[in-house]
Amino acid sequence: MRAVTGLSVVLLASAGIGHSLLSGLDAGISRVDPFKDMKNRPRAGHGMNILLVGTDGRDRITEQERRTYRLGGAPCHCTDTIMIVHISEDRERASVVSLPRDSYAEAPAHTDRITGELHHAHPIKLNAAYAEGGPQLTVRTVEQMTRVKIDHYLEVDFVSFMKTVDELGGVRICTTRHLKDSYTGLDLAAGTHLLNGGQALQYVRSRHVDGASDLGRMKRQQRFLAALVDRATSSGILLNPLKFRDVTRAVLGSVRADKGFGTDELLDLGRAMRTFSPSSSEFTTVPIGRMGYAVKGLGSTLKWDPAKADALFGKLREDHPLSTPSPRGTAAALVEVPPRQIRVQVENGTPTTGLARRVDSALAAAGFRTTGTPVNAGGHPVRRTVVSYDPRWDRSARSLAAALPGSELRAVKGQGAVMKVIAGPDFTRVRPVRGEEPAKTDTPVVRGNEVGCS
Repeated sequence: MRAVTGLSVVLLASAGIGHSLLSGLDAGISRVDPFKDMKNRPRAGHGMNILLVGTDGRDRITEQERRTYRLGGAPCHCTDTIMIVHISEDRERASVVSLPRDSYAEAPAHTDRITGELHHAHPIKLNAAYAEGGPQLTVRTVEQMTRVKIDHYLEVDFVSFMKTVDELGGVRICTTRHLKDSYTGLDLAAGTHLLNGGQALQYVRSRHVDGASDLGRMKRQQRFLAALVDRATSSGILLNPLKFRDVTRAVLGSVRADKGFGTDELLDLGRAMRTFSPSSSEFTTVPIGRMGYAVKGLGSTLKWDPAKADALFGKLREDHPLSTPSPRGTAAALVEVPPRQIRVQVENGTPTTGLARRVDSALAAAGFRTTGTPVNAGGHPVRRTVVSYDPRWDRSARSLAAALPGSELRAVKGQGAVMKVIAGPDFTRVRPVRGEEPAKTDTPVVRGNEVGCS
């Protein structure tokens, strides 16, 4: 989960700052050698593959931060987030693939880094590779599972994550429902929030917001990554050498990287990625073929879908996009329910004549099943657009609200299956949305500019 910070090492390099400014920062990076004595590695593909590993680093967090952000407990010196970030050869695209920590894996023969004991190849959960053999076994295991050659290794922790978000001035997250997790202390009302470093950490760590557990958490991590990219590319930070230096120092000050990832690599990416934007990024999770795959001695694991996973990693090896880009101007946010399944009645909640007709037409053009007969709302005018819905159809309501940025969700028992939109003076446009793929075990590919409220 902290590996989202590592992506900013790559993305924030797009400032193209001088070698002298970055060389001092590069000298402060802690180094590891995850590729030592590795043999029979996968064939090198096109582009660059970076393995991002998240560790906790709780031993470097203050007591106040522990209490505020629910970071209690002893440091585990383990990892529970692993991502592959593929940077295309033309440096115009970043593809991020999340690898669930409970994925069923087979560790190659290795020496235990704690006990020195020689282990033969054996089944493990993917996150156990780090505990048994550190970065080297983690890289070997991932390469064996994916047949993707890893070019660079980045390891980040809680401290790096929080400092980076704070240096960026916070990251803006939008949610259409109340997100509450008593384990992490996350408590976000529906709406848009500017999260500081600690709050952002709660957001990406939360596993008990819904029944999706780790898979749901990975979706939120991907949404956060997209928001992070948007913040970095739209705030002017990449064009401000001094601010870029401060952000880069926050990131690099608490990461570990392979010896080959240094100033020249950062500058090379910087020169090539100056035009990077949210639409240049795409996020997905490796397809799962079997949930709750029981293994003796390991418990419940996640078994990858071999055919779909191989197809996914084949695209990384061949430097192909994971998804087909939407035509310019038609990028659609991913929602739970397709617009064609949502029935909508539009009402005018303002004195402005014709507003309801305009909203009705825009929703219909976006694929929603409007009644085509907008009316004036009764009662007092509304200050902002309201989506009124029966709680039994909350998924449809969230999908509709995603198409109306800034709208307020209002539950009304007994309203029935028809959503009601009360147009307010804040209405500017209807954002295009599209429904999620029906397969429950696959996570669709989401481009950075397609991530909306969820």
